[in-house]
Amino acid sequence: MSVITIVGAGMMGSAMAVPARDNGHEVRLVGTHLDREIIEHVKATGNHPKLQPPLPAEVQAFQIEELEAALQGIDIVIGGISSFGVDWFRDQVLPLIPQDVPVLLITKGLVHEGNGKLKTFPDYLLESRSELSISAVGGPCTSYELADRNHSAVCFCGHDLPVLAKLKGLLETDYYHITVSTDVAGVETAVAMKNAYALAVTLAVGLKERENGIGCTEAYNPQAAIFGQAMREMDKIVKMAGGKEESVVFGVSDLYVTIFGGRTRMLGTLLGRGLSIDEALQELEGVTLESVAITNRVSSAMHKLAEQGLANWENFPLLRHVDEILNQAKPVDLPWKSFGEAGAQ
Repeated sequence: MSVITIVGAGMMGSAMAVPARDNGHEVRLVGTHLDREIIEHVKATGNHPKLQPPLPAEVQAFQIEELEAALQGIDIVIGGISSFGVDWFRDQVLPLIPQDVPVLLITKGLVHEGNGKLKTFPDYLLESRSELSISAVGGPCTSYELADRNHSAVCFCGHDLPVLAKLKGLLETDYYHITVSTDVAGVETAVAMKNAYALAVTLAVGLKERENGIGCTEAYNPQAAIFGQAMREMDKIVKMAGGKEESVVFGVSDLYVTIFGGRTRMLGTLLGRGLSIDEALQELEGVTLESVAITNRVSSAMHKLAEQGLANWENFPLLRHVDEILNQAKPVDLPWKSFGEAGAQ
Protein backbone atom coordinates (compact mmCIF):
# COMPACT_ATOMS: atom_id res chain seq x y z
CA MET A 1 0.00 0.00 0.00
CA SER A 2 1.18 3.51 -0.86
CA VAL A 3 0.14 6.87 0.53
CA ILE A 4 -1.34 9.24 -2.06
CA THR A 5 -2.15 12.87 -1.33
CA ILE A 6 -4.49 14.68 -3.72
CA VAL A 7 -4.30 18.47 -3.56
CA GLY A 8 -7.50 19.98 -4.91
CA ALA A 9 -10.95 18.68 -3.96
CA GLY A 10 -12.77 19.58 -7.17
CA MET A 11 -14.61 16.88 -9.05
CA MET A 12 -11.68 15.44 -11.01
CA GLY A 13 -9.20 15.56 -8.15
CA SER A 14 -11.71 13.85 -5.88
CA ALA A 15 -12.61 11.27 -8.53
CA MET A 16 -8.96 10.17 -8.61
CA ALA A 17 -9.50 8.88 -5.10
CA VAL A 18 -11.67 6.09 -6.54
CA PRO A 19 -9.01 4.10 -8.46
CA ALA A 20 -6.45 4.96 -5.77
CA ARG A 21 -8.60 3.49 -2.98
CA ASP A 22 -9.76 0.58 -5.14
CA ASN A 23 -6.08 -0.38 -5.36
CA GLY A 24 -5.82 -0.33 -1.58
CA HIS A 25 -3.81 2.86 -1.16
CA GLU A 26 -4.19 5.34 1.67
CA VAL A 27 -5.75 8.47 0.15
CA ARG A 28 -5.59 11.94 1.63
CA LEU A 29 -7.79 14.58 -0.05
CA VAL A 30 -6.65 18.16 0.61
CA GLY A 31 -8.88 21.06 -0.36
CA THR A 32 -7.47 24.32 -1.63
CA HIS A 33 -8.55 27.59 -0.06
CA LEU A 34 -11.50 27.49 -2.48
CA ASP A 35 -12.61 24.00 -1.40
CA ARG A 36 -13.36 24.66 2.25
CA GLU A 37 -17.06 23.78 2.07
CA ILE A 38 -16.32 20.65 0.05
CA ILE A 39 -13.85 19.37 2.64
CA GLU A 40 -16.26 20.18 5.48
CA HIS A 41 -18.90 18.14 3.66
CA VAL A 42 -16.53 15.22 3.07
CA LYS A 43 -15.44 15.23 6.71
CA ALA A 44 -19.04 15.28 7.91
CA THR A 45 -20.57 12.75 5.51
CA GLY A 46 -17.79 10.88 3.70
CA ASN A 47 -19.31 12.03 0.42
CA HIS A 48 -18.36 14.68 -2.12
CA PRO A 49 -21.20 17.20 -2.58
CA LYS A 50 -21.03 17.04 -6.39
CA LEU A 51 -19.96 13.47 -7.12
CA GLN A 52 -21.99 10.30 -7.23
CA PRO A 53 -21.52 7.61 -6.04
CA PRO A 54 -20.07 8.30 -2.57
CA LEU A 55 -16.32 8.53 -2.17
CA PRO A 56 -14.67 5.24 -1.20
CA ALA A 57 -14.51 4.51 2.49
CA GLU A 58 -11.49 5.73 4.45
CA VAL A 59 -10.61 8.69 2.18
CA GLN A 60 -9.16 11.19 4.62
CA ALA A 61 -10.12 14.86 4.17
CA PHE A 62 -7.83 17.79 5.05
CA GLN A 63 -8.29 21.54 4.94
CA ILE A 64 -5.50 23.54 3.32
CA GLU A 65 -4.12 24.52 6.74
CA GLU A 66 -3.47 20.79 7.29
CA LEU A 67 -1.45 20.40 4.09
CA GLU A 68 1.90 19.75 5.77
CA ALA A 69 0.40 16.94 7.84
CA ALA A 70 -1.18 15.47 4.70
CA LEU A 71 2.25 15.40 3.00
CA GLN A 72 3.92 13.35 5.71
CA GLY A 73 5.16 9.92 4.58
CA ILE A 74 3.65 10.17 1.12
CA ASP A 75 4.53 8.29 -2.05
CA ILE A 76 2.70 10.40 -4.67
CA VAL A 77 1.14 13.85 -4.93
CA ILE A 78 -1.73 14.29 -7.37
CA GLY A 79 -2.33 17.93 -8.35
CA GLY A 80 -6.09 18.34 -8.75
CA ILE A 81 -6.21 22.10 -9.28
CA SER A 82 -7.63 23.94 -12.29
CA SER A 83 -5.40 25.81 -14.73
CA PHE A 84 -6.20 29.00 -12.81
CA GLY A 85 -4.56 27.50 -9.72
CA VAL A 86 -1.25 26.42 -11.25
CA ASP A 87 0.69 29.42 -9.94
CA TRP A 88 -0.83 28.89 -6.49
CA PHE A 89 0.21 25.22 -6.63
CA ARG A 90 3.72 26.26 -7.69
CA ASP A 91 4.09 28.79 -4.87
CA GLN A 92 2.24 27.12 -2.01
CA VAL A 93 2.43 23.35 -2.57
CA LEU A 94 5.46 22.53 -4.69
CA PRO A 95 8.04 23.79 -2.12
CA LEU A 96 6.64 21.37 0.49
CA ILE A 97 6.92 18.20 -1.62
CA PRO A 98 9.93 15.96 -0.84
CA GLN A 99 12.24 15.68 -3.84
CA ASP A 100 11.84 11.91 -4.14
CA VAL A 101 8.02 12.10 -4.37
CA PRO A 102 6.60 12.21 -7.93
CA VAL A 103 3.86 14.65 -8.84
CA LEU A 104 1.00 13.78 -11.19
CA LEU A 105 -1.07 16.67 -12.56
CA ILE A 106 -4.61 16.27 -13.82
CA THR A 107 -4.60 19.93 -14.83
CA LYS A 108 -5.00 20.73 -18.54
CA GLY A 109 -3.67 23.91 -20.09
CA LEU A 110 -0.66 25.77 -21.38
CA VAL A 111 1.34 28.81 -20.29
CA HIS A 112 2.08 31.59 -22.76
CA GLU A 113 5.30 33.29 -21.80
CA GLY A 114 4.56 36.35 -23.91
CA ASN A 115 6.89 35.71 -26.85
CA GLY A 116 4.80 33.16 -28.72
CA LYS A 117 6.30 30.27 -26.74
CA LEU A 118 3.76 27.91 -25.17
CA LYS A 119 4.88 25.77 -22.26
CA THR A 120 3.22 22.72 -20.72
CA PHE A 121 2.32 22.80 -17.05
CA PRO A 122 4.81 20.05 -16.09
CA ASP A 123 7.66 21.96 -17.73
CA TYR A 124 6.45 25.24 -16.24
CA LEU A 125 6.48 23.77 -12.72
CA LEU A 126 9.85 22.10 -13.26
CA GLU A 127 11.36 25.58 -13.59
CA SER A 128 10.70 25.96 -9.85
CA ARG A 129 11.60 22.42 -8.73
CA SER A 130 13.81 20.86 -11.39
CA GLU A 131 14.76 17.95 -9.12
CA LEU A 132 11.17 16.70 -8.97
CA SER A 133 9.54 14.27 -11.37
CA ILE A 134 6.36 15.97 -12.61
CA SER A 135 4.01 14.09 -14.92
CA ALA A 136 0.48 14.74 -16.17
CA VAL A 137 -2.71 12.95 -17.21
CA GLY A 138 -4.28 13.45 -20.63
CA GLY A 139 -7.15 11.87 -22.47
CA PRO A 140 -10.93 11.45 -22.35
CA CYS A 141 -12.02 10.98 -18.74
CA THR A 142 -14.83 12.86 -17.05
CA SER A 143 -14.85 12.97 -13.28
CA TYR A 144 -18.36 11.63 -12.78
CA GLU A 145 -17.76 8.61 -15.04
CA LEU A 146 -14.44 7.82 -13.37
CA ALA A 147 -16.14 8.02 -9.97
CA ASP A 148 -18.79 5.63 -11.34
CA ARG A 149 -15.99 3.26 -12.45
CA ASN A 150 -16.85 3.43 -16.15
CA HIS A 151 -14.10 2.23 -18.47
CA SER A 152 -11.75 5.15 -19.14
CA ALA A 153 -8.49 5.22 -21.12
CA VAL A 154 -5.92 7.92 -20.39
CA CYS A 155 -2.26 8.71 -20.97
CA PHE A 156 0.27 9.48 -18.24
CA CYS A 157 2.97 11.64 -19.83
CA GLY A 158 6.27 12.72 -18.36
CA HIS A 159 10.02 12.80 -18.89
CA ASP A 160 10.86 9.81 -16.69
CA LEU A 161 9.67 6.41 -17.96
CA PRO A 162 10.43 4.48 -14.73
CA VAL A 163 8.32 7.00 -12.78
CA LEU A 164 5.52 6.72 -15.33
CA ALA A 165 5.63 2.94 -14.99
CA LYS A 166 5.41 3.29 -11.21
CA LEU A 167 2.44 5.65 -11.42
CA LYS A 168 0.68 3.32 -13.84
CA GLY A 169 1.27 0.37 -11.54
CA LEU A 170 -0.19 2.21 -8.57
CA LEU A 171 -3.27 3.69 -10.22
CA GLU A 172 -4.35 1.41 -13.07
CA THR A 173 -7.45 -0.71 -12.39
CA ASP A 174 -9.68 -2.99 -14.45
CA TYR A 175 -11.66 0.13 -15.51
CA TYR A 176 -9.00 2.90 -15.41
CA HIS A 177 -6.69 2.05 -18.32
CA ILE A 178 -3.35 3.86 -18.63
CA THR A 179 -0.80 4.19 -21.40
CA VAL A 180 2.44 6.11 -20.88
CA SER A 181 4.31 8.56 -23.10
CA THR A 182 7.38 10.78 -22.89
CA ASP A 183 5.83 13.14 -25.47
CA VAL A 184 4.84 15.73 -22.88
CA ALA A 185 4.57 18.55 -25.44
CA GLY A 186 2.33 16.51 -27.72
CA VAL A 187 -0.03 15.03 -25.17
CA GLU A 188 -0.38 18.16 -23.06
CA THR A 189 -0.86 20.48 -26.04
CA ALA A 190 -3.50 18.20 -27.56
CA VAL A 191 -5.58 17.82 -24.40
CA ALA A 192 -5.33 21.53 -23.60
CA MET A 193 -6.60 22.50 -27.05
CA LYS A 194 -9.67 20.29 -26.74
CA ASN A 195 -11.34 22.92 -24.52
CA ALA A 196 -10.98 25.65 -27.15
CA TYR A 197 -12.25 23.40 -29.91
CA ALA A 198 -15.11 21.98 -27.82
CA LEU A 199 -16.31 25.57 -27.53
CA ALA A 200 -16.09 25.85 -31.32
CA VAL A 201 -18.03 22.64 -32.00
CA THR A 202 -20.86 23.58 -29.65
CA LEU A 203 -21.40 26.88 -31.41
CA ALA A 204 -23.35 24.73 -33.88
CA VAL A 205 -25.71 23.62 -31.10
CA GLY A 206 -26.62 27.22 -30.34
CA LEU A 207 -26.90 28.16 -34.02
CA LYS A 208 -29.50 25.42 -34.50
CA GLU A 209 -31.41 26.61 -31.44
CA ARG A 210 -31.34 30.15 -32.79
CA GLU A 211 -33.15 28.87 -35.88
CA ASN A 212 -35.58 26.38 -34.33
CA GLY A 213 -35.84 27.21 -30.65
CA ILE A 214 -34.10 26.10 -27.46
CA GLY A 215 -34.31 22.37 -26.96
CA CYS A 216 -34.85 21.60 -30.65
CA THR A 217 -33.48 18.45 -32.27
CA GLU A 218 -29.75 18.79 -32.77
CA ALA A 219 -28.14 18.79 -36.20
CA TYR A 220 -25.01 16.64 -36.17
CA ASN A 221 -23.66 17.33 -39.66
CA PRO A 222 -22.45 20.86 -38.79
CA GLN A 223 -21.04 19.69 -35.46
CA ALA A 224 -19.14 16.90 -37.21
CA ALA A 225 -17.78 19.29 -39.84
CA ILE A 226 -16.46 21.62 -37.14
CA PHE A 227 -15.08 18.61 -35.27
CA GLY A 228 -13.14 17.60 -38.38
CA GLN A 229 -11.68 21.07 -38.79
CA ALA A 230 -10.76 21.08 -35.11
CA MET A 231 -8.78 17.85 -35.67
CA ARG A 232 -6.84 19.44 -38.53
CA GLU A 233 -5.94 22.50 -36.50
CA MET A 234 -5.09 20.53 -33.35
CA ASP A 235 -2.71 18.41 -35.40
CA LYS A 236 -0.90 21.50 -36.70
CA ILE A 237 -0.66 23.07 -33.24
CA VAL A 238 0.74 19.88 -31.71
CA LYS A 239 3.40 19.72 -34.41
CA MET A 240 4.25 23.41 -33.89
CA ALA A 241 4.77 22.60 -30.19
CA GLY A 242 7.23 19.86 -31.11
CA GLY A 243 4.82 17.05 -30.27
CA LYS A 244 4.27 13.80 -32.12
CA GLU A 245 1.32 13.17 -34.41
CA GLU A 246 0.41 10.04 -32.46
CA SER A 247 -0.38 12.16 -29.40
CA VAL A 248 -3.17 14.09 -31.14
CA VAL A 249 -5.51 11.17 -30.45
CA PHE A 250 -5.63 12.05 -26.76
CA GLY A 251 -6.86 15.56 -27.55
CA VAL A 252 -9.33 14.40 -30.19
CA SER A 253 -10.86 11.74 -27.95
CA ASP A 254 -11.04 14.25 -25.11
CA LEU A 255 -12.73 16.70 -27.49
CA TYR A 256 -15.36 14.05 -28.24
CA VAL A 257 -16.38 13.61 -24.61
CA THR A 258 -16.26 17.34 -23.82
CA ILE A 259 -18.81 18.43 -26.43
CA PHE A 260 -21.60 16.41 -24.82
CA GLY A 261 -22.00 18.41 -21.63
CA GLY A 262 -20.60 20.76 -19.05
CA ARG A 263 -19.64 24.41 -18.92
CA THR A 264 -17.82 24.53 -22.26
CA ARG A 265 -20.85 23.18 -24.13
CA MET A 266 -23.08 25.70 -22.36
CA LEU A 267 -20.83 28.62 -23.30
CA GLY A 268 -20.62 27.55 -26.93
CA THR A 269 -24.39 27.06 -27.05
CA LEU A 270 -25.08 30.51 -25.58
CA LEU A 271 -22.73 32.17 -28.06
CA GLY A 272 -24.30 30.25 -30.94
CA ARG A 273 -27.76 31.42 -29.86
CA GLY A 274 -26.57 34.98 -30.38
CA LEU A 275 -25.43 36.15 -26.95
CA SER A 276 -22.29 38.25 -26.83
CA ILE A 277 -19.38 36.94 -24.82
CA ASP A 278 -20.14 39.44 -22.04
CA GLU A 279 -23.79 38.34 -21.91
CA ALA A 280 -22.80 34.66 -21.91
CA LEU A 281 -20.24 35.15 -19.13
CA GLN A 282 -22.83 37.02 -17.09
CA GLU A 283 -25.24 34.11 -17.42
CA LEU A 284 -22.47 31.69 -16.40
CA GLU A 285 -21.25 33.85 -13.52
CA GLY A 286 -19.08 31.95 -11.09
CA VAL A 287 -18.27 29.12 -13.51
CA THR A 288 -14.60 28.35 -14.24
CA LEU A 289 -14.16 28.48 -18.03
CA GLU A 290 -11.03 26.66 -19.11
CA SER A 291 -12.10 27.06 -22.75
CA VAL A 292 -11.79 30.83 -22.56
CA ALA A 293 -8.43 30.67 -20.82
CA ILE A 294 -6.80 28.29 -23.32
CA THR A 295 -8.25 30.12 -26.33
CA ASN A 296 -6.87 33.41 -25.09
CA ARG A 297 -3.43 32.00 -24.28
CA VAL A 298 -2.96 30.15 -27.57
CA SER A 299 -4.42 32.97 -29.66
CA SER A 300 -2.10 35.44 -27.95
CA ALA A 301 0.84 33.17 -28.79
CA MET A 302 -0.35 32.85 -32.40
CA HIS A 303 -0.52 36.63 -32.78
CA LYS A 304 3.07 36.89 -31.54
CA LEU A 305 4.25 34.13 -33.86
CA ALA A 306 2.46 35.74 -36.80
CA GLU A 307 4.20 39.04 -36.07
CA GLN A 308 7.53 37.19 -36.24
CA GLY A 309 6.57 35.42 -39.47
CA LEU A 310 6.58 32.06 -37.69
CA ALA A 311 2.87 31.25 -38.01
CA ASN A 312 -0.01 32.06 -40.31
CA TRP A 313 -3.44 32.71 -38.79
CA GLU A 314 -5.00 31.80 -42.15
CA ASN A 315 -4.14 28.16 -41.39
CA PHE A 316 -6.31 28.21 -38.24
CA PRO A 317 -9.65 29.69 -39.34
CA LEU A 318 -11.67 27.98 -36.62
CA LEU A 319 -9.47 28.99 -33.70
CA ARG A 320 -9.14 32.48 -35.16
CA HIS A 321 -12.91 32.86 -35.30
CA VAL A 322 -13.33 31.74 -31.69
CA ASP A 323 -10.70 34.33 -30.74
CA GLU A 324 -12.69 36.99 -32.62
CA ILE A 325 -15.88 36.01 -30.81
CA LEU A 326 -14.23 36.14 -27.39
CA ASN A 327 -11.98 39.16 -27.80
CA GLN A 328 -13.45 41.31 -30.56
CA ALA A 329 -17.15 40.78 -29.79
CA LYS A 330 -17.77 39.48 -33.30
CA PRO A 331 -20.98 37.51 -33.89
CA VAL A 332 -20.84 33.81 -34.66
CA ASP A 333 -20.35 33.41 -38.41
CA LEU A 334 -18.46 30.19 -38.96
CA PRO A 335 -15.89 30.39 -41.80
CA TRP A 336 -17.14 27.27 -43.60
CA LYS A 337 -15.37 28.02 -46.87
CA SER A 338 -12.01 28.13 -45.07
CA PHE A 339 -12.38 24.61 -43.68
CA GLY A 340 -10.93 21.52 -45.28
CA GLU A 341 -8.00 21.84 -47.63
CA ALA A 342 -7.96 25.64 -47.54
CA GLY A 343 -7.68 25.66 -43.76
CA ALA A 344 -5.12 22.87 -43.62
CA GLN A 345 -2.44 24.29 -45.90
